[in-house]
Amino acid sequence: MLRDFLNTTHRTTLTGNLHMSASDRDTLKIFAGTASRELALKTCAHLALPLGEGQTLRFPDGETLVKVDEDVRGRDCYVMLSTCEPVNDNLMELLIWIDCLRRASAKRITAVMPYFGYARQDRKDEGRVPITAKLVANLITQSGADRVLCLDLHAAQIQGFFDIPVDHMSAAPVLADYFLSRRSTLGEIVVVSPDVGNVKVANMYANVLQCDLAIIDKRRQSGSQVVMKNLIGEVEGRTVLMFDDMISTAGTVCEAAKLVMEKGAKDVIAACTHPVFVGLAMERLRESLISRVVTTDTIPGGTRTKPIADKLEVLSVAVLIGEAIHRIHHDQSISALFRGGVAIKR
Repeated sequence: MLRDFLNTTHRTTLTGNLHMSASDRDTLKIFAGTASRELALKTCAHLALPLGEGQTLRFPDGETLVKVDEDVRGRDCYVMLSTCEPVNDNLMELLIWIDCLRRASAKRITAVMPYFGYARQDRKDEGRVPITAKLVANLITQSGADRVLCLDLHAAQIQGFFDIPVDHMSAAPVLADYFLSRRSTLGEIVVVSPDVGNVKVANMYANVLQCDLAIIDKRRQSGSQVVMKNLIGEVEGRTVLMFDDMISTAGTVCEAAKLVMEKGAKDVIAACTHPVFVGLAMERLRESLISRVVTTDTIPGGTRTKPIADKLEVLSVAVLIGEAIHRIHHDQSISALFRGGVAIKR
């Protein structure tokens, strides 16, 4: 199972559920916000637990109401919700869920955020701008959360913005497991980092997949325009794999794909944890030289990904999140899941 791979970095078959005791089923409750209901259902299926009974209602004037329809007094509660688009609506819904559970006397409340919105606003890169990631951390803490569980933060230092424990996990085992299972069909491969800042992540994947590493020198001209200057490494005749924490407007990954194909690459496959896919992303990916886009379900796809349906492959992080929730509930180590070659972004 994936949990074996997490500890050994060797691929195994993903089957079976965790064994949950009767007391677990009584004391552990998982609830889902609107945007993450499907992922929460998959997580509950892995844990052999029913999804918590609750609902989110929208009033005509735009206000949100959350109602929990079962007893949570003294329970260990988890509310799963990615703060993806519409970011502000989902963030507000998450805060209301936490407040609702706190006022219902839950013993412990963990905010499970597969995707953490506002993560890119983590510092002051010019005068008179906010650090919104810190503001969001304050809001979650003040709403009553006791703990936060998230995947592949854009900036790892965001963990320090919280005054409560943060379990920062990586989807790297899920992505690495996928490519290891197809290693023999990919031919000679090389992992390419689309920018210098992503070299550590790319190097980790290169080590796990036992292949070479190449680096692209990227220069950003604006928030949506990048220029690829140089390629350090050899890609000719090889299948290029590019990994990142997210694909947003797809400008970087598409320009990188163009450059490596000009340098003689045989094929290009892009992979990321968070399929943000905003702006011209769908158009760029559809028309790009990238043959496959591999991502996870931290952000729901739905009809918005239809333009790239023939290129897109979505992997689930439900088992990974389920393993983490099981460990948190039993006061076990989360970092022990990642012993070996796969690790979080540093």
